[in-house]
Amino acid sequence: MAAIAISNLPVEPSPKADYISSMAATASISELNDRARDVFRLVVENYLGTGLPVGSRTISKLGLSLSPASIRNVMQDLEELGLLAAPHTSAGRMPTETGLRLFVDGMMQAAEPSPEERRAIEAGIVENGPIEEALSAATATLSGLSACAGIVMVPKREPVLRQFGFVPLNARQALAVLVGQDGTVENRVLDLPEGVSPMALNEAANFMSARFGGLTLRQAGEALAREMEAERHALDSSARDLAARGLAIWSHDADDRPVLIVRGQSHLLDDSAAADLERARQLLEQLEGKQEILDLLRGALAGSATKIFIGSENKLFSLSGSSVIAAPYRGADGRVVGVVGVIGPTRLNYARVIPMVDFTAQTLSRLMR
Repeated sequence: MAAIAISNLPVEPSPKADYISSMAATASISELNDRARDVFRLVVENYLGTGLPVGSRTISKLGLSLSPASIRNVMQDLEELGLLAAPHTSAGRMPTETGLRLFVDGMMQAAEPSPEERRAIEAGIVENGPIEEALSAATATLSGLSACAGIVMVPKREPVLRQFGFVPLNARQALAVLVGQDGTVENRVLDLPEGVSPMALNEAANFMSARFGGLTLRQAGEALAREMEAERHALDSSARDLAARGLAIWSHDADDRPVLIVRGQSHLLDDSAAADLERARQLLEQLEGKQEILDLLRGALAGSATKIFIGSENKLFSLSGSSVIAAPYRGADGRVVGVVGVIGPTRLNYARVIPMVDFTAQTLSRLMR
């Protein structure tokens, strides 16, 4: 797998932590001595594994040649740097968002997806069928493997038309059928003017298939408008009205089509979330604001790198303390057309989930070619 480039949005400084914000903008893991790096790494890895604050005794049992007292002193120094925090006076330490960012950018060793995970992701993406189904399946698989909510931004695309059809349902309604060049078939119920005959339905369908096959909806609408303006059409007024109605129902539908798929919200209600019902409620409410999530994901469309937003680095998820990992995928011409990723607690197994998201994006890019 290609190396994963990680970029992020700048962290907005907190007025209560000017020193910490300044440090976060310039510090790196290399500025910590070996002892501090070892203690910091063990605290973060243990926290990501358990979700619980990590005490000095726990660290002392992991092979460090330091006494619990020495470890406590190092942890205190890391806390003063804004990398660790103690939720309670007598509790152990846990990484701050600044600490998590420093760990992800400077210490984490990403593990490639296992063969089983790769097969699961690839098997969930069916090449024959509507692209939305493939994207939804990929998102559901990614959600299940990562135990997060899976998200994908669907590329805006206009289907290329192959055939139209109208199937009478009753005197005032017909089923409008659109067949795309990629074999997709979609149906919509169309309200009919009074007195439309089956012959007019058949005539309109034949005209639309003959004239608009190979065009997009927008191109078909423009072509119909030109023909009507030049009065070159061979349709009577009833069939002409049906052709216009048929194009309009698909055009309006495409404008209203959702461009964000979210799967696996239930994964966010784990034991730790149940202990903090307010955080879980806020996160689920935020997931309902799909437009806000789209605005966030559009930030990942700008580059080719996998992007990671940790907690308050993004205002949308600052209240629920959640992280977003998002990777762009590309279309046939190599341009970025969408974004796939996950939303989960800041206590993510970043080393495992980041490569998994990246591999899913690569697989979708191959599908789009």
